[in-house]
Amino acid sequence: MARARGSNAIMAAAFEATYGTRPSTGYMKLPFVQSNLGEEQGLIPDDLLGYGREALPPSRDVINNDGDVVVPIDLRNFGQWLKLFMGAPVTTTVSGAQEHVFSSGAVALPSMTVEVGLPEVPSYGKNFGVRGNTMRVQMQRSGLLSATLGLIAQGEVKDATSGAGTPTEAAIERFSPFQGAITRAGTALASVTAADFTYSNQLEKVETIRADGRIEDADPGMVMMSGSITTRFANTTLLDQATSGAPVELTFGWVTDATRSLVFRVPAVYLPRAKTPVTGPNGVQATFNWQAAKDSVSGKTVIATLRNNVTSY
Repeated sequence: MARARGSNAIMAAAFEATYGTRPSTGYMKLPFVQSNLGEEQGLIPDDLLGYGREALPPSRDVINNDGDVVVPIDLRNFGQWLKLFMGAPVTTTVSGAQEHVFSSGAVALPSMTVEVGLPEVPSYGKNFGVRGNTMRVQMQRSGLLSATLGLIAQGEVKDATSGAGTPTEAAIERFSPFQGAITRAGTALASVTAADFTYSNQLEKVETIRADGRIEDADPGMVMMSGSITTRFANTTLLDQATSGAPVELTFGWVTDATRSLVFRVPAVYLPRAKTPVTGPNGVQATFNWQAAKDSVSGKTVIATLRNNVTSY
């Protein structure tokens, strides 16, 4: 029997018509960097007295299936994850490209079945009832561009065979960090050395009493968008914005050309007043830990626009 290797691991996913019901068709092969999905069930130490100092057998606790999946931010496949977190997009044709606009705040969010296969064993973990909780993105000058997705699933079934059939596969075209740009009120923000943002659906587990020990569902809470921007202190643009207390629009995105891009637009960002500490002879930097809120015009906290050649999500 061969030992499992991460290099041969396969992730296939399909959207569910009914929460927690695994689809039989419609699976897509999705690229990933790491996966920590899978059921776990803890043990509760016994608390009975009167049987001496030797421990009695523990009891089993409830079943949980929470984990992070790290995925590349690419031109085509990342749209599937945006759909999981924000719902189906509005798609139109713009300048020869398909423009998919994902918006926060949907009342109902879709769920997925995500299968992680280790063909050498063989073992295929079918995680069902998967919902998107948090999406964390780090922007930097170099390296590989990825997103860390915090997922909550209802459960997992392990089989010796795949249930994904022959999944469809989209070509991978990863955005590069050097293509990234951050704008403030439509103007490129200068001297940014690092930035990150986190989008959260603040899912709440519905922990009903069930015979199988699993959750009933995970309901979306208030949308949250926050992050940080670290800049070299060359002007007072962000300090003045923070002092005013007024919201400002920020965008975070990567543009290859007019038909290939991904931009997160956050219309109402509130900046805190930040220190400009001098810690040595080198450059002075300031870090702004911002928070976003619902925009009075669009009614949204964040809007993600993906341009590619995919017909629909």
